[in-house]
Amino acid sequence: MGELKYHLKMPRRIKINPQTTYQFLQVFNGILELTDKELEVLSNFIDLSTTINLCSSENKKLVAEKLNIENPNTLNIYVKRLKDKGAITKTKNGYTLSKLLERNSQVIIEINS
Repeated sequence: MGELKYHLKMPRRIKINPQTTYQFLQVFNGILELTDKELEVLSNFIDLSTTINLCSSENKKLVAEKLNIENPNTLNIYVKRLKDKGAITKTKNGYTLSKLLERNSQVIIEINS
């Protein structure tokens, strides 16, 4: 029993190899608590973005088309939710992806219990 306790306290490294942006975002969803639709919208903003401003009018049109949303302005609701939950950040140039969600192979998530 003592050996098992020792083993459970040892640092563990888990490698995650997400195949899509959506899967990558799911890794952080325990922190952000995004809905499935918010994850879908955000992953499409990331994948389809053509401007510095992640949520520009151009990008909203692309995402709305991809998600079969008739009016791109409907996405403003999701932009606000994503900002409020910390997934995107307002900047002088519009919106950018949160530093937490930038793809970086050096990200280490530490869980303290």
